[in-house]
Amino acid sequence: MNYKNYIFCAVFLLQGLTVAGQDSVRWSLQECIDYALAHNIQLRQNRLAEEEGAADLSQKKGELFPSLSFSTTQSIDYRPLQKSASNIVTNGIANSSTNKFTENGNYGLNASWTIWDGGVTHKNVKAQKIENQISALTTQTTANSIQEQIAQLYVQILYSKDALNVNRAMAETAEKQFSRGQEMYEQGQISKADLAQLEAQSASTKYDCVATQTQIASYTRQLKELLEITDDRQFDISGITSQDEDVMSPLPSVNDVYMQALNTRPEIRSSQLSIDAADLNIKIAKAGYYPSVSLTAGIGDSHYSGSRESIGEQMRQNLSASAGVTLSVPIFDNRRNKTNVKKAQLSKMESELQLQDQQKQLYSTIEEYWLNAYSNQQQYVSATARVKSAQTSYELLDEQFRNGLKNIVELMNGRDELMSAQQDKLQCKYTALLNMQLLSFYQGENINL
Repeated sequence: MNYKNYIFCAVFLLQGLTVAGQDSVRWSLQECIDYALAHNIQLRQNRLAEEEGAADLSQKKGELFPSLSFSTTQSIDYRPLQKSASNIVTNGIANSSTNKFTENGNYGLNASWTIWDGGVTHKNVKAQKIENQISALTTQTTANSIQEQIAQLYVQILYSKDALNVNRAMAETAEKQFSRGQEMYEQGQISKADLAQLEAQSASTKYDCVATQTQIASYTRQLKELLEITDDRQFDISGITSQDEDVMSPLPSVNDVYMQALNTRPEIRSSQLSIDAADLNIKIAKAGYYPSVSLTAGIGDSHYSGSRESIGEQMRQNLSASAGVTLSVPIFDNRRNKTNVKKAQLSKMESELQLQDQQKQLYSTIEEYWLNAYSNQQQYVSATARVKSAQTSYELLDEQFRNGLKNIVELMNGRDELMSAQQDKLQCKYTALLNMQLLSFYQGENINL
């Protein structure tokens, strides 16, 4: 072996090991769910909204305390046409100056505290806490929706893979039948038209394999998109631990699942909290009818360059302090408060209707999952018997065809019946397993296929 051939073999072997290593990485359903919960963009956006709510809560709590601010103003006055001394009043003190340019400085430290506003500030804090809880529940609702979508895509890929195995087996059988047909045609046992039908059957089964592989690739792409995987890494799923006998596991009643879901589903809890928030908003709106009381205090100082006193002496003499109480009583507000109260009451009614709608949708969803699980369980029993019967019949037809006792049409009809029965069995199996797991998920359990 020369040097170039050695390098070629080494590179080929390395590539083969790399591909084999990539193919060995398979994702379980739980790994897909965990990865999506950590990387899904919509979930990350929801978590940012939660952080914004926490910042808003800190701000509303801060409004319970006094505010304090410092301000200063530095100004220059220019009087170009001044001929004699002019009097300038600064901070309540008159000063006389003949300078055309004068500088004035004012300083103030002011505090304000609302000690009574009808309880609006405290209620705003409570309302923000409820909004933060709703925001967290929205994140949970999104996470639940993503888990359901992942489970559905995961099961669809599993079903398609098993369907691909069925198609490949049928393609292998069709290829053998075509080879046998060529022998029979050469021996004059079948016509050229029959041979063409066998060839078309073989091509059709190969097409079914390609179409199923395309479906698997499409479902896999959708799953990767849900997991936010955008690179070209090798991606495949590992399968499930459920056995065929798990398909016939007993189902909980619709009412049992519904009652548990009412206590665990975040969308229901979110709607209930929306009603609580609406009650608070009504109280906040009614507080607009009450007077408000606030305290103010301030310290001021100033200096003026036109004064005969030094800046230090001016600052000492001009230092002043003030304090006051402000009482504001609403008398006529152009129906603003009345309108706010009415809108808050209507908002509560809307929240109550939204809760009823959420409960109705929840029951409908659970009932649909239960009906899907139950009907596919029943169909699975008959589909299993149908597969057994069709398999026996097809094997007999194939043997009779090889011996020239059956024609092409009968063979192809038997093949179609067997494939249909196998596909129906797989469909019933995975649909039943998926809907059974979704029922458990709505009862507060994890999805575990």
